[in-house]
Amino acid sequence: MESLNLGKIYIPRTIEPLIKGQLFKGKVIVIYGARQVGKTTLVKKLVSELSKKTSTYLNCDEADIQSRLNEADTSTKLRSIAGDREIVVIDEAQRIKNIGLKLKLLIDTYPNQQFIATGSSSFELSDEISEPLTGRSLEYWLHPLSLVELYNAFGELELTRNLENIMIYGSYPNVVDVVSEQDKRAIINNIATNYLYKDVLKFGGLKSAEIIRSLLRALALQVGSEVSYSEIAQLIGVSKETVSNYIELLEKVYIIFRLNPLSRNLRKEIGKLRKIYFYDVGIRNALINNQNPLNMRSDVGALWENLMIAEKKKQENFIGNKLSLYFWRTYDQQEIDLVEEKGGGLWAYEFKWRKNKAKKPPKAWIDGYPNSAWDVITNENFNTSYVLPHT
Repeated sequence: MESLNLGKIYIPRTIEPLIKGQLFKGKVIVIYGARQVGKTTLVKKLVSELSKKTSTYLNCDEADIQSRLNEADTSTKLRSIAGDREIVVIDEAQRIKNIGLKLKLLIDTYPNQQFIATGSSSFELSDEISEPLTGRSLEYWLHPLSLVELYNAFGELELTRNLENIMIYGSYPNVVDVVSEQDKRAIINNIATNYLYKDVLKFGGLKSAEIIRSLLRALALQVGSEVSYSEIAQLIGVSKETVSNYIELLEKVYIIFRLNPLSRNLRKEIGKLRKIYFYDVGIRNALINNQNPLNMRSDVGALWENLMIAEKKKQENFIGNKLSLYFWRTYDQQEIDLVEEKGGGLWAYEFKWRKNKAKKPPKAWIDGYPNSAWDVITNENFNTSYVLPHT
């Protein structure tokens, strides 16, 4: 398999121009995303392009900065830390107590400064920011590199050539940035081992990562299938409530996301179960210790489905969670992988790794939603039918 050879080339992110257009408009910019997805790189790139602006960078993972910001309870004390630079970046802001109130004090008192906060979890950051910063903040989400971003950076040919690598090792920037499969494997395994649970353990009040690991492995093996919390609870030896709580925590650190069923009260539609996917398939493969080539795997269909649905989920987050995404299934096993609701219409997608005979929509779908659109996405048409229309 060939690999993208980036040579530390910066890949522009979809949210980059959106953020640029909102700088110095009296709003706090908040950027959410899992660890290692490139939040700091993005912010430093934005700051470097404003070379005529002065800036300061506060890394809240550093104990002294975290301690000083935690103790600062007035705008004057906060100003003594942030300084009078035109751009103030507060990285990993969820580390700071009452961060929403502190950002409110800063933006209200010093509206000519641009404050940018990043967070690798929304446990406290989102909750604390939402109320104090009502009308004063703009939120953006960053994930592992999307296919749209890779397409824009390298074009259709290179993206197609490297599709198998992406399906195996994922698209975290540091993974894409190296050439050899050995390096890709080492980096994604390191992320899965050393970074994945960090915020879950801290903010979830957990003492051991073993339950989280067991849960993630169970979810990884069920990609593409409906997930029963009761069955997973029995499998890993915890309560159903614990499974539900941990899945919510894992969503809040942007490792997984849920897809609920579309149910318009048609008699045969399933309306209770959910599917769970990973934002990055490389993480999924590392968790189950399967980084074999695609021709040696039995889960290629599930991988392809996860990659395509994660791509749509990233697109949804790029535009501020304005898409409505579902799967669809009936009790007699008629199903559709993804249904997108937009503009009052429904777009149905079926994901097949290899193109075979043309598949038609299920009869119950046609009968229930006769005016919906339908497409089968394969490794031959995903660029033009699925990725390119959103560039």
